[in-house]
Amino acid sequence: MHSSTSQYTQLIKARALALGFDFCGVAKADFLEEEAPRLETWLKNGMHGQMNYMANHFDKRLDPRLLVDDAKSVITVLLNYYPEQKLPESDADYKLSKYAYGADYHYVIKDKLKNLLAYIQEEIGEVGGRAFVDSAPVMDKAWANRGGLGWVGKHTNLINREIGSFFFIGELILDLELEPDGPITDYCGTCTRCIDACPTDAIVGPYVVDGSKCISYFTIELKEAIPDDVRGKFDNWVFGCDICQDVCPWNRFAKPHKTVEFNLNPELAAFTKTDWEEITEDVFREVFRRSAVKRTKLEGLKRNIAFNKPGSVSES
Repeated sequence: MHSSTSQYTQLIKARALALGFDFCGVAKADFLEEEAPRLETWLKNGMHGQMNYMANHFDKRLDPRLLVDDAKSVITVLLNYYPEQKLPESDADYKLSKYAYGADYHYVIKDKLKNLLAYIQEEIGEVGGRAFVDSAPVMDKAWANRGGLGWVGKHTNLINREIGSFFFIGELILDLELEPDGPITDYCGTCTRCIDACPTDAIVGPYVVDGSKCISYFTIELKEAIPDDVRGKFDNWVFGCDICQDVCPWNRFAKPHKTVEFNLNPELAAFTKTDWEEITEDVFREVFRRSAVKRTKLEGLKRNIAFNKPGSVSES
């Protein structure tokens, strides 16, 4: 590695932190050899449920050079979303995944990454690259691990030793050679808290999640009626689910985020159980205007709320 490679790497990392990202790591843009057979088996076993997009672009998912011509480096950034103010999460409350409290992270991170890319092109010269936030076939947790930002836990979320797992992941894939960080060791040890706590048994073994059994899948991805065999197991989650992260010992290190866009919407903070149950199109549009909750649409949210009511019967 020549000195300019090292200098560019330091420059980019410093800029990423200045833009508000919590961590930034670099990996060499190579074929993800270890992930290939795992992904193939996962898809073959139908663990993606109706998330058909997971089966698309298999080759691109495993090789960043098919996404960006002549890709040399994958820069991964983490952005914390752990909230200072939380919605009530007693047995009586409807629950919303913490990542959906504020503005949709796709826009927030994409803007910061585009800003970072513009800075790289300004400071270093002609650098080709693309920004990714969940929007393309990029295996972000694998790249974050290779970039030294954490390890993939038994619940298949990325865990960082300093802040736990409540963060978003984004990437810049560049045709610029940078100094790679080494991968991080797994620090889950013998702990199985996430596996034991999952109400729908979606974590079918250490490091394997059957996506089609996950509460997040049922409440966000599934477009039809939720199957009856999981009735009574949702613990009042109506959009997403944080159980496997909430019970993880590493999240005792979670610190409140510093991104104002992710702050809890005050209107949402004031929601009562009745407000959830009687939500109208106007209220939904107003409260979730900038939120990831829009993905489920009003009908989806109403279906999830109804499914959590005791003694409810599914409408097909």
